Amino acid sequence: MRSDTEYLRLAMEIATESRASGNHPFGALLVGPDGDVLLSSGNTYARDRGVGHAESNVARAAAQQYDPAFLERCTLVTSVEPCCMCAGASYWAGIGTVVYGLSEARLAELTGDNPKNLTFDMSCHQVFAAGRRHVAIRGPFPELEEEILNDHKDFW
Repeated sequence: MRSDTEYLRLAMEIATESRASGNHPFGALLVGPDGDVLLSSGNTYARDRGVGHAESNVARAAAQQYDPAFLERCTLVTSVEPCCMCAGASYWAGIGTVVYGLSEARLAELTGDNPKNLTFDMSCHQVFAAGRRHVAIRGPFPELEEEILNDHKDFW
């Protein structure tokens, strides 16, 4: 099984590909209990104008393909902390763990009032704490911040 950092680097590669294809620079993947990457997605802004966040895309596909008991043992890995919409989608899909690289607050410093990414001032920690099912959270990873920010510089 890979480390969180190795999975985060895979999510960062997806974010780079997402940006190169005309979408926002975000990437996410679902890691199964045995360490296999089961699903992945970049942001799909060019197609759906804002609701196709990478994490929501993965959570939606996971909910359609896997049983909640299985997803409880899976991990959503994402380059940037899930927004409240994505945290909710992960929660409702039944994913048991979330790993993220860059905090939503740090992203907000970059995007400001950009209408293409009006961030919420709400951490995924707050969203998951309001639920009735525990979701384990690991992040942010300060040692990866500069690498993650590379895809966001000059984008917003």
